[in-house]
Amino acid sequence: MAVLGPLSVRVRGVAWTPTAPKVRNVLAVLIAHADQVVPASSLSTELWGDEPPASASTTVQTYILNLRKHFAAATGRSVAEVSTDLLVTRAGGYLLRSRLTGLDLRRYELLALRGRQALADGDDAGAVRHLSEAMRVWRGRALVDVPVGRLLEARRRQLEESRLVTLEYLVDAELRLGMHREVLTELAALTVENPLHEGLHAQYMRALHLSGRRAQALEVFHRVRGNLVTELGLEPGPPVQRLHQAILNADSDVDGWSAERRPLVGPRPSPAGRP
Repeated sequence: MAVLGPLSVRVRGVAWTPTAPKVRNVLAVLIAHADQVVPASSLSTELWGDEPPASASTTVQTYILNLRKHFAAATGRSVAEVSTDLLVTRAGGYLLRSRLTGLDLRRYELLALRGRQALADGDDAGAVRHLSEAMRVWRGRALVDVPVGRLLEARRRQLEESRLVTLEYLVDAELRLGMHREVLTELAALTVENPLHEGLHAQYMRALHLSGRRAQALEVFHRVRGNLVTELGLEPGPPVQRLHQAILNADSDVDGWSAERRPLVGPRPSPAGRP
């Protein structure tokens, strides 16, 4: 099952993604919150906002039953087995178990954790390997083909922020390994997509400067500064200002900007993905 891009369900290489719009929404919520109990009331709010129909509770139960039947047909198991092992009823809600699904989100989280651990250990080459693999799990923006309500929108934003943070860590490690030119194309696109993101613009400045393109690095600073002032009335933060000054001074040592950006890695999560 996949949510890091279009919603997708595949069983032994065959597509089994539901087509009914609201069933897709329920499935997307359950996958995006795998191994957590999703209250039935939250599903109702996701589907109908603050004005659910009188039949909302019964309709949600029907959608869950439809999903169980769908999974049963896809896997060759009985609806009862699916209800016990995969899509489980809990007090007040429903839980989708990820251990049987090959969930892309779980794979991404594990690879990103390994990459952050490598960074914390000072192993930039290992970090690039794991973080690059984590980014390859993504197939586009999270939940790109699912109309989202409040619950899914909050989760989608959380996932997209995680993606950007992982990208920042990856580019930091690549730059420390001297891969200045290799990251330019991706950073050029990312800064256009995220015009107010100081971290990505700073990385682009570093990469350009270290590639001998000082004038363009300064242009990137003025662009992000203009965006921040126009949109938010803010100047760039001190780290970006210091990087700008180092480039103005033609300082070849601009790696100090990222020296404090190695992640602090906490305890490894449980296999089920819970804290």
